[in-house]
Amino acid sequence: MANLWRLWKILFVFTRYRLDSLVPVQQLPVWLRVMLWLAPWRFFPVPSRLTRGERLRLALEALGPIFIKFGQILSTRPDLVPEDIVKELKRLQDDVPPFPNDKARALIEEQLGKTVAELFAEFSAEPMASASIAQVHAARLFGEHGQPGKEVVVKVVRPGIEHTIERDLRLLETMARLLVKYSAEGRRLKPMEVVEDYRATIHGELNLQIEASNCTQLRRNFEGSDLLYLPEVYWEYTRSRVMVSERIYGIPVADLEQLHAQNTHMKTLAERGVEIFFTQVFRDSFFHADMHPGNIFVSRENPQKPQYIAIDCGIVGSLTEEDQTYLAMNMLAFFNQDYHQVAQLHVDSGWVPATTKVHELASAIRAVLEPIFEKPLAEISFGQVLIQLFSTARRFNMEVQPQLVLLQKTLLNIEGLGRQLYPELDLWSTAKPYLERWMRERFGPKAAFREFKRQLPSWLDKGPQIPNLIHGALTRLNHMDDTQHALQQEIIALRKEMSEQRKQKRNQLQGGIAVITGLFVWWQSFALGLPESLGLAVTAIGILSLILR
Repeated sequence: MANLWRLWKILFVFTRYRLDSLVPVQQLPVWLRVMLWLAPWRFFPVPSRLTRGERLRLALEALGPIFIKFGQILSTRPDLVPEDIVKELKRLQDDVPPFPNDKARALIEEQLGKTVAELFAEFSAEPMASASIAQVHAARLFGEHGQPGKEVVVKVVRPGIEHTIERDLRLLETMARLLVKYSAEGRRLKPMEVVEDYRATIHGELNLQIEASNCTQLRRNFEGSDLLYLPEVYWEYTRSRVMVSERIYGIPVADLEQLHAQNTHMKTLAERGVEIFFTQVFRDSFFHADMHPGNIFVSRENPQKPQYIAIDCGIVGSLTEEDQTYLAMNMLAFFNQDYHQVAQLHVDSGWVPATTKVHELASAIRAVLEPIFEKPLAEISFGQVLIQLFSTARRFNMEVQPQLVLLQKTLLNIEGLGRQLYPELDLWSTAKPYLERWMRERFGPKAAFREFKRQLPSWLDKGPQIPNLIHGALTRLNHMDDTQHALQQEIIALRKEMSEQRKQKRNQLQGGIAVITGLFVWWQSFALGLPESLGLAVTAIGILSLILR
């Protein structure tokens, strides 16, 4: 019932803001175009006082946090979404309507066990920013020895947001089940796994202690680095619904006017964003997976070598060593235009079925990529390349890899951000040297020596046991023939017993049929005037046969 009500609300919002006018009708099948043309909402006028970007933003806001997240992703893709819509969707990054101050204070006091006046020397009633999951207030801690306290930000989760998110997740699960049940294409996309991964991700965002631990880990990974800075978390003021962290004073990464005003080196800034992404993915296997412009700032220090500042670490991702290796090898083969290697890696990694003909997949990938490589690199969108590759891969039953969904989303965010900062960004030439260096470090002589040193203590510990292990293995090999012979004898005996049982059941069935036939003949003898003795004789023969069998 809740799902039906939610579907009704989605349809109501769709109708109210006439989102059908944003659909590229000319690209749809004829039957779907006819259905849209006959739809009842066409009788409602398109709100003339609102632009199409405003209508889409207001609709996403009305539908709640999961839809707002979707809008945030779209806002970073000016190469995929019209500029006027992107401009409006950027407001979803930190300009969602806030919830009342008294509710925020009540939640802080409930979580930390003290009044706001006891916890903070200063506390701003108006939120600095308000997003889909939480909002942030400026505050100041109490100082010591007459010194002013540290400036901090207090993040508070929206009251009751858990219920809204759980309702939307149940709706997504219902839609995923329908896809799996009725669509082969839907099963290939693994919608249930994707929804389950998103459930884990969104619940991680709701627990601010998880976000605080993610921020602490990322801060540790980039300690002393001039590439990325993470604010310090104050754990004594942090709980599951409240988090207090250091206040930073950077320039919002989307504020190009301020960045140019301080003479920021934009090419370096864009390239450093790419380097940070690949460092997190391949060096640390722990990456910030919500890098939309609302969560990224630029330090005001050293504009010629600008440092990024990241906040809101509620969503992070990681890859296994196997996925890291296959991903790096795929990208390098992709950069080197080695399409056969790309196809072979897809088969080896299990991303496409093992029965896939590699040369056919390589040919399909080549058909997509060759025209792209003829263009100047500055005109190529990696996001567009991914979309075309996924479309091609559907022909070969390529399955969605849930563990890579966050990575793909983050890569699209990074490229979209880089294009905004420096339109001539060459993502490929920036990434390729890093990947080549990582592969050398991963599989070169130094890496082999590091792995040897890492494993050496374990080998030394197990060294004294090796002679006994070898002796035990050889003993088992010597007795293997006897064991196999005993197993064969047991199998023969089992087969014989099963054969006897089948024969006995067949005989019993035949005897039973004879008895039933005799009784039937005896009963029919009254109706047909046949000798009664005939039926009795057949019955007797059947009973005797059953006893003998």
